Amino acid sequence: MTGRRRWSTDEILDTAVQLLHESDAESFSVRKLAAALGTDSSSLYRHFRNKTELLRAVADRILLAAMDGYRPEGDWKQRVTALALRLRAAFGEQPQLAAVWGRHGSGGTGSRLIMEEVLQALRTSGLSDEEIPVRYHRIVVLLAALITSEAGVGTVTPEEYEQGMEQFRVAVLGADPERFPALARFARDIRPLGADRRAAFEEILTAQLAHIEAQVP
Repeated sequence: MTGRRRWSTDEILDTAVQLLHESDAESFSVRKLAAALGTDSSSLYRHFRNKTELLRAVADRILLAAMDGYRPEGDWKQRVTALALRLRAAFGEQPQLAAVWGRHGSGGTGSRLIMEEVLQALRTSGLSDEEIPVRYHRIVVLLAALITSEAGVGTVTPEEYEQGMEQFRVAVLGADPERFPALARFARDIRPLGADRRAAFEEILTAQLAHIEAQVP
């Protein structure tokens, strides 16, 4: 009698990524993953202790992909910016997984590579060793917030997008000027949340890095 196939960690993660690409972290389960692999949940727990550990490993794959081929160039601000744009692009290709990263984080090699590069860049900025961990934390929180927010927009279906745009037009262009005078004044110039996301991303990041630079003695 042929024994049940043993799946490798990479094969398990490949299938998990596919399932998460088709749904989301909330509906994802180890049982569904096991069914997709044609095995039972107990066999997967030999690789991952629980669902959260599995999701962290999935998120780490995206971080590894973002770091693939990366070479630090330029000053510390250019390095952080280049890294941030790589993260944005990587999660832009797998927007469903951005929520996984934002919620569960990652403790794998990809995460360590990101942390190392940001910290190394900050060490060349002129900040004191006491200040670097604080500024590192601010950068990471900002990137996670921006990337997960943008990824949420990226998962919207065309039908949901059109419905949202209609609601946006009603809310903005149809605002009562007596009750919402400022909104009525700027209504035709206000952009939807999904517009110019890259420009907004870069501008907000640039402002944060400029703020950090101002803290350098």
